[in-house]
Amino acid sequence: MLNIFKQILTSRVYEAAIETPLEEAAVLSARMNNRILLKREDKQPVFSFKIRGAYNKIAHLTPMERSKGVITASAGNHAQGVAFAAKKLGIDSLVVMPETTPGIKVEAVQNFGATVVLHGHNYSEAADHMQSLIRETGMVYIHPFDDELVIAGQGTVADELLRQNPGRLDAVFIPVGGGGLISGMAAYIKTLRPEIKVIGVEPADSDAMYQSLAAGRKVCPDFVGIFADGVAVREVGDLTFQLCLKYVDDIIRVSTDELCGGIKAIYQATRSIVEPAGGLGAAGLLKYIHNTGCEGMTLAAVNSGANMNFERLRYVAERTLIGEKQEALFAVTIPEKPGSLKTFCKDMIEDRNITEFNYRLSNRKHAHVFVGISIREEKERFSFADKLSRSGYKNLDITDNDLAKTHIRYMVGGRSKVVEGERLFRFWFPETPNALTRFLEATRGHHNISLFHYRMQGGDFGRVLIGLECRQGTARELKKQLDNLGYRYQEETDNPVYELFL
Repeated sequence: MLNIFKQILTSRVYEAAIETPLEEAAVLSARMNNRILLKREDKQPVFSFKIRGAYNKIAHLTPMERSKGVITASAGNHAQGVAFAAKKLGIDSLVVMPETTPGIKVEAVQNFGATVVLHGHNYSEAADHMQSLIRETGMVYIHPFDDELVIAGQGTVADELLRQNPGRLDAVFIPVGGGGLISGMAAYIKTLRPEIKVIGVEPADSDAMYQSLAAGRKVCPDFVGIFADGVAVREVGDLTFQLCLKYVDDIIRVSTDELCGGIKAIYQATRSIVEPAGGLGAAGLLKYIHNTGCEGMTLAAVNSGANMNFERLRYVAERTLIGEKQEALFAVTIPEKPGSLKTFCKDMIEDRNITEFNYRLSNRKHAHVFVGISIREEKERFSFADKLSRSGYKNLDITDNDLAKTHIRYMVGGRSKVVEGERLFRFWFPETPNALTRFLEATRGHHNISLFHYRMQGGDFGRVLIGLECRQGTARELKKQLDNLGYRYQEETDNPVYELFL
């Protein structure tokens, strides 16, 4: 482990990377009653810390290795780091990216002089193809995180942070994917300042390191969420896991809504927009303050990257209010009679701002209302639910219901009288022109589509809600078809908002 510390001190990252500033978020600090610092890795030449590890590894290659060129598989920041470093050192580079990679990312890598090969519908398929290309070409593989020199390059972030803030520092919050950044930073911080807490932050649906540390061995989750694609890793590294096991104090998991709140907090503090993975540190820091109630501490978060697709901002904005505990969503049943809607708004909503209001006649006895209200703190959400119940309104708190937030709030329209045996599924479709066609071919001839709703979230995947009419006795056959398709999916037939609104 001491070798990592030495390699950090002798790293060659500054031949390509810059020393990024450590900035105090003054307004956020005042609001949260803690001194909050942001390490601005989003200001690197490739807008991400990944340039550090990639350059440090490539710069240490032997002349023979350099002559072979370098290769990697990546859909994002690591690809740009490798391409940038290779161009600066005059080395050939080849990057294998999934066919689903947005054009803006492919173009960025090509602009740094790398040859891009598009293959497969996800990172795993791209990585498998990369291995065959390594055998064919003999090029040197640059691992995105599980390599001593890569880890050492990322660890220079901690060296800068401690020099830039030599005084009190209580905790550092670091985004976690495969573990390259946090393992390098943790090894350095704990060697020099063991009293500082090193806390990793992962998305709740992409928490391979959290699960691995909890189990004391490497664990591969069945599914990996892709909203924060920069940390969407199914298997952490062998070396990074051992370093985290020794040096990391804790891992905080955040929801998509909390992550969007972190992105907004960074924007308000710096007027810069980070990518989802880049906002993890701030989101974890804010959750830590909320959970512990700490005051007067000095806390730092790493803004790890800013390669945000512009189209994704709409999705981030719509989820931010809930992430900041400033919006609550409810399904409310009201009587179907003249004046009932006015009475509900007057007596229940009162002086609150309405953020969402969807209504569709259900039958002649009652109607279901999808309503969003502004709140100042989370306890107002629970007090509103209690008020509804005491006033005789049957209600369901759907603030944490992802189906409601992603699809149902845009689809309130009532039931179909002709559909039979409907089952509801959510899918994550790759953003490719033939994604729907592949789905239809896989299910053709057996199940009629009774409902379809698609939402692009500005990333590598779109959110799709599909209803299928299913005959009795076909459940096992359908599951086999959907599993073979290879798209991530989740059944929502028993979700209460489906029953209420669709």
